[in-house]
Amino acid sequence: MSPISRARRRPAAALGTAAVVLALFTATACGPDETKNPPPAASSPAATSPSADPAGKGLPAGLPSLDELKKWKFADWDNWAKQHVITPATKGFWDLQKMLQAKPTTPVAPPQQPTDDGNDPLPAPIQAKAMAHPYTPQYGVDGKVFFDVGGGKHAVCSATVVSDPAHPGKSNLVWTAGHCLTSGKSGQQYTNLAFVPAFNSSGAVSHGQTAKSPDQFAPFGIWDATQAITSPQWTAEGGEYGSAASQYDFAILRVQPETGSKSLEETVGGSVPVWFDAPRDQLRITAVGYPSAPPFDGMEMERCEAGKPSRLSFDKTRPPMDVIGCTMTAGSSGGGWFSVKDGKPALVSNTSIGPENSSWLAGPYLDDVAAHALDYIAKKG
Repeated sequence: MSPISRARRRPAAALGTAAVVLALFTATACGPDETKNPPPAASSPAATSPSADPAGKGLPAGLPSLDELKKWKFADWDNWAKQHVITPATKGFWDLQKMLQAKPTTPVAPPQQPTDDGNDPLPAPIQAKAMAHPYTPQYGVDGKVFFDVGGGKHAVCSATVVSDPAHPGKSNLVWTAGHCLTSGKSGQQYTNLAFVPAFNSSGAVSHGQTAKSPDQFAPFGIWDATQAITSPQWTAEGGEYGSAASQYDFAILRVQPETGSKSLEETVGGSVPVWFDAPRDQLRITAVGYPSAPPFDGMEMERCEAGKPSRLSFDKTRPPMDVIGCTMTAGSSGGGWFSVKDGKPALVSNTSIGPENSSWLAGPYLDDVAAHALDYIAKKG
């Protein structure tokens, strides 16, 4: 995935209602949004969501209202998802040379903080710290998502192995940002999406070194995406700049190994449950990712021990984003945000947007829309 930092890493846009219909993609990839429009006026949330229902009762592009969505059965979700199918990842597409060519691209935050009654003061920067090699087992769930954005251009984001409620102990699900799957409103869907857990755990490709074999940079193998879902808000409104769409900038991938039959969770030694509707006052965030824009080079897993999150909103009808101080840059997009629940780590958000000066990051608050997305793709598998 393409991290968010430097305001250009991952698209940050969200639709104007809390209701969301999830798009099911088969092999998409995280990458840049091709639109070149100037950033929306920070003081006018409506300007960021031109396709939204002005009454706030429905979703863009003729999608059903929240009340209608609540009545949907599995068949309804499946029907809608079939309209958004993409070609699966090409087996064997990714090698080290292509991975090293992958560039981070992320949405940029508006030039000033949006005006919204629900916003808090922006947090102070917290310096990202590189993990020591080899990475400890608990970080085997973190990794990089690579994708092809067309024209021979490759991109990269960060991602996390999450627990599958329909297949406990045998998850093949990966959580990342929506802008790592599709550009959003411009309609570009990325291809050849693949996940590499614990990328460069050994340090074999650090400091300009070249690995001699795949197991040196991909210790758990390369996992091709076969399906993915993101929010309809991101699909309809996502773009190059942070906006209301960013408030639903998340995605879930289903992957399969290029070799072997074990599940991803069994292979890496675990998964992280997703904590939906997490009480903000109880959260103490640690963000993990692979920032690739200077001063980082994308070869190292970094983390920010950020503490309690602040709130930032482009559209007050949707849950405010969580915001943390963190100096990670583009390439960290999609990387997991963790807090402790019942004594164990749980995923509570993912990196979505950040400013040009890389002083903070914002991620979507995972509500029932995200919960329905996970439930759907888990049952679909």
